Amino acid sequence: MCYLIAKERNAHGCIALKTTHGQHLADFKYALDDALDGSGIQLVTISRPTAYGEYAPYRFVHSEEEFAAQVLAMRA
Repeated sequence: MCYLIAKERNAHGCIALKTTHGQHLADFKYALDDALDGSGIQLVTISRPTAYGEYAPYRFVHSEEEFAAQVLAMRA
């Protein structure tokens, strides 16, 4: 288990999706990163939110579709 997070470089907080490691996660992350096209949104995979306070507060979502929609809405 891991968390995929999306954070705007100069903003407070992030969006987080609980997921699992593997090729599907890598493909999802690369596709989303391509769609963001240098917008300043950082996609990071972390082991547990409590270990990474610099990304807090976390706004958890429940599906890849919800994560993608919210991340794409963050674009400036």
